[in-house]
Amino acid sequence: MTIVRDIEMRRATPADAPAMAVAHLDSIHSIGPAFYSPELVAAWAAAVSPEMYVKAMAGGEVFFIAVAARHGEPEVLGFASHVPKRGNDGASAYVRGSAARQGVGSALWRSAEAHARERGATAITIEASLAGVAFYRAHGFVEIARCDAPLRNGAAIPCVVMRKDLTGAAAAE
Repeated sequence: MTIVRDIEMRRATPADAPAMAVAHLDSIHSIGPAFYSPELVAAWAAAVSPEMYVKAMAGGEVFFIAVAARHGEPEVLGFASHVPKRGNDGASAYVRGSAARQGVGSALWRSAEAHARERGATAITIEASLAGVAFYRAHGFVEIARCDAPLRNGAAIPCVVMRKDLTGAAAAE
């Protein structure tokens, strides 16, 4: 297991999109195979491109990234995002396999959730990959339904629709 230290957490910019895509692909290829067939992992990975983050940022999605020095160079370890949708917002979180289960995803998630709260979100609803269900459950999400989430390339992967209420006592989790 790689221990990650000296991590910089910051808001992403369009210039970060290529490194975010590399981290996203690493997450899919290193964590995804435990939950999906090789064909679905390949289809999922094929849908990832730097342009998707640039387009999402232009549309109002806010990304937070974790950066650490690896082999003397800065490397994006993962990201989380907040998608404003007038109260029932969306979100996502991905980390490289080497950064998984070290608190990186949780730290990123806290940034995205705080951003949602600051902007008045009352709930966050997501389509969690099967790989992310335990992570989101640990952060207070509950399962609403099962679905097949369409990918940008036309393929679809099994997911779990999950929701977190950001109001009331349950929101403090």
